[in-house]
Amino acid sequence: MTTFKEISGQLIRTLSSDPANPQEGQIWYNSTIGVLKGYRSLGGVWASGGNLGTARYNIAGSGTQTAAAAFGGFNTVTGNINSTEEYNGSTWTAGGNLGTARNGVGGCGTQTSALAFGGETTVAVTNTEEYNGTSWTGGGNLSTARYGPAAAGIQTAAVGFGGGTPGPTYLNVTEEYNGTSWTAGGNLNISRFFLGGCGTQTVALAFGGLTTGASRSNSTEEYNGTSWTTQNNLNTARYGIAGAGIQTAALGFNGDTGAGATEEYNGTSWTNSTSMSITRRTLGGAGTQASALGFGGTSPITAATEEYNDPTFATKTITTS
Repeated sequence: MTTFKEISGQLIRTLSSDPANPQEGQIWYNSTIGVLKGYRSLGGVWASGGNLGTARYNIAGSGTQTAAAAFGGFNTVTGNINSTEEYNGSTWTAGGNLGTARNGVGGCGTQTSALAFGGETTVAVTNTEEYNGTSWTGGGNLSTARYGPAAAGIQTAAVGFGGGTPGPTYLNVTEEYNGTSWTAGGNLNISRFFLGGCGTQTVALAFGGLTTGASRSNSTEEYNGTSWTTQNNLNTARYGIAGAGIQTAALGFNGDTGAGATEEYNGTSWTNSTSMSITRRTLGGAGTQASALGFGGTSPITAATEEYNDPTFATKTITTS
């Protein structure tokens, strides 16, 4: 019979307590409680973070899991929101207000160098604003007014794509921002709004959204700075999906269907991961595929924040079942 040592190159040690810093794949026998244990990856896992100060949906985000900004959105009590909140990995604190209160804003960049564009007041708008970590100032207006677009890139090299206007009209328009003004880029193959997006201005990803006839889309498209190319579909079609990461290592999470479904993209195809604890749509997203942040959303409206980490490791009891 082959022994564990012959398979793994290590013996199963007997310990009176679990090791303080186990290594991935390590197995030991805890003699105090009489069980066999191991340390392994759980894959991607969502965990609760600190709540936003203001519950809202149709919210935009930028930055990383430990240094994020959330701005704009809508609350059924106060209406359109202009407030900004900053996250430090544990709690949200107030930042500078947007010049124009609006929901369905496109957002990208970092916590201290963010970009907000488009959105809806009572109509779709073209307003662009730039954040320096303290206050917002006006930037160049979009050529096409829209709400619910997706975004990728940084404040001085951004791309905004998709979106809609009340009615609704579904848009495939792409625009690129250079820190001063917007210029036309290549159109999406599928017109849609409240889609997910991530990446950079010249290597972006678009996925999901609501398209013509109020149909939920599972379509994925990749942008090369000039044109969009259709790629493999999401496993779950949905709108109001949030995104994080880059074109070849993206995360799409939650939305109006799929009960908090999370999917990882490797540049070719999507793989299902662990769902978020709270099902919601039109939430904000920030971070990377391996270290993401999701916040706000509806329905019902929520201030909840969740943090995604992949891989996540844990000590597990080994059983025969």
